[in-house]
Amino acid sequence: MRKIKLEILSLSYSQTHSSSFTLVLIEPKKNKKLPIIIGSAEAQSIAMQLEKMVSPRPLSHDIIKSFADKFAIQVTEIIIYNLIEGVFFSKLICNNGGQEEEIDSRTSDAVAIALRFNCPIYTYDFILSTAGILLEDDVLEDLQKENEADDNSNIHDPQTEFSSYTSDELKHQLNKALEEEDYERATQLRDEIAKRKNT
Repeated sequence: MRKIKLEILSLSYSQTHSSSFTLVLIEPKKNKKLPIIIGSAEAQSIAMQLEKMVSPRPLSHDIIKSFADKFAIQVTEIIIYNLIEGVFFSKLICNNGGQEEEIDSRTSDAVAIALRFNCPIYTYDFILSTAGILLEDDVLEDLQKENEADDNSNIHDPQTEFSSYTSDELKHQLNKALEEEDYERATQLRDEIAKRKNT
């Protein structure tokens, strides 16, 4: 199975999930985005590493890095290898100089660790096909024109709203959410579209 390299695009506070954040990974060549909801502690750990900030006391992921360094263990890559009912599954690929091991991990922890080891983040094509979101340039231009005449994009009850949408309207709203970089709403719309496909 071909691995696809991802990069961190953004990390932002979630407006729909209390005390959560949205981590957005991207496949640069195809501009395909993979939004993942993560906890506040993991978000803080990722943000501090991205900003090159040093905590007064080591965070959990810093301790893992120090422990691995002491025993000459390297994390060579992380792989987001599965998606089940909206939950991403990841693993750390580790090497002690002679033996490679795979360690199961939450995706948020895996990304925080990948940043500390400066190692690549990968996923598989079926993950991006299922959960990735792609916004093409021509769609973006159309949405910008429509937004000039439409001021009703803020909706407060996603479940009620989604049930009244046709599949085409869901796709339209998904593209609009992406154009506005509202990845939380985009994730909800993506999941609703996927749910309808499976019913």
